[in-house]
Amino acid sequence: MPRFFQHRDIPAEVGETLRISGQDGVHIRRSLRMNAGEFLVICDGQGHDYRAVIDGFDGDDVLLTVTERSVSVTEPSVRVTLYMGLSKGEKMEWIIQKAVELGVFRIVPVVTSRSIAKPGEKAAKKTERWQKIANEAAGQCGRGILPEVAMPMTFREALPQMTAKPLFVCYEAGGEPFSALLREQPTELGLFVGPEGGISPAEVDALVAGGGKTATLGSRILRCETAPLAALTLIMGLTGNMD
Repeated sequence: MPRFFQHRDIPAEVGETLRISGQDGVHIRRSLRMNAGEFLVICDGQGHDYRAVIDGFDGDDVLLTVTERSVSVTEPSVRVTLYMGLSKGEKMEWIIQKAVELGVFRIVPVVTSRSIAKPGEKAAKKTERWQKIANEAAGQCGRGILPEVAMPMTFREALPQMTAKPLFVCYEAGGEPFSALLREQPTELGLFVGPEGGISPAEVDALVAGGGKTATLGSRILRCETAPLAALTLIMGLTGNMD
C-alpha cells in the first residue's frame, strides 16, 4: 500500500479528514493514478500510521478520511545517533540512505582532522540534499519517523553533544566487541565513525576522556562507508530490532 509522510504535531483521529498537497499529491494523482475509494497509509513522522481512504481531489490535492490509526511498528527500541566523519561525494549519500534503512534515529556529519571533504559555503545545500535522501529512504522502507540529518559540525563543536550520551567509537586499532558493549541494552546511544582517513589519536583520546568507548568491528579494516552500516546492523541485531 502506498505510504506518505505528512508532519503533524497532534495525532489524527479516525474519521478526521486530511489533505495531501505538493509533490506527494501530484505523485498520488498523476504517477500512481489513484482514484477515490482507494486506500493509502500516511505517517505523521511522530511514530503514528494512518490508513486513509481517498475521498476525492481538489486540483492536485488529495482529500482523505482516516479509517484506522496505529502506532508504527517499524521504529527500533534504541535511538542511535550516527556521528559520521564527513566523507567525499556519494559516500555520504550512500551512508545516509542505508543508515536510515537500518533504523538510525539521527545523523550528524562531523568534520574531523582527517576529513578530505569540507562543507564550505555549500553546507546548507548539501544538508538539504542529504535530508531529501533520508526522507526518501524512510518512506521506501516504512519508517515511522523521518530521521534528521543535521548541518555539518566540526569535531570540537560536536564533542559535547557526542559525549552527553553513551557513545561507541568504531576504532580500527581495537576496542570492545559490540556484544559486550550492549549487555545493558541502552535506549539511546551515539555511534562515531571516522572518514576515509580514520580517526586521529587526539580525537580518540578526547572521545574516550568524555566517556566514549572504543568498539571493534573485527580484525579487518572496513571502509568508511562500510563501518557504520556494519555497526548499525550489529546494534540492531543485538538489541532485538532485527528479529
